[in-house]
Amino acid sequence: MDARVQYLRAPRMAGEQLAAIAKVCHDANRAYCQVLGDYSQLPWEAAPEWQRQSAINGVMFHVEHPEATEADSHGAWMREKVAEGWTFGAEKNAELKIHPSLLPYEELPLSVRRKDALFSAVVRALTTVC
Repeated sequence: MDARVQYLRAPRMAGEQLAAIAKVCHDANRAYCQVLGDYSQLPWEAAPEWQRQSAINGVMFHVEHPEATEADSHGAWMREKVAEGWTFGAEKNAELKIHPSLLPYEELPLSVRRKDALFSAVVRALTTVC
């Protein structure tokens, strides 16, 4: 395993670094959504805690599984959401815990699969420089 990835796992620094990488992932996702005309994503500082934690968990998944595919990442995210009581629905509703991306990776629209690819690419890029 790469020494930089091991460094990120170190308890004394992992939290700050993981959160910093998660913020970049969130910001990249937000910018991607805006390009698609979706302005619903809040800036990191204003995003709800559950959303920030989900991004941090996604970064942790990639750090712990550096060879994971986007499908693997999506599967981990989906398992987390289902465990938290989220269900599938056509329109996202955080209050009711409904999300349109609670589908197998292969059934996701291309735009959502690209968001997963962007998230993975950002994590990989930043974990090689940290």
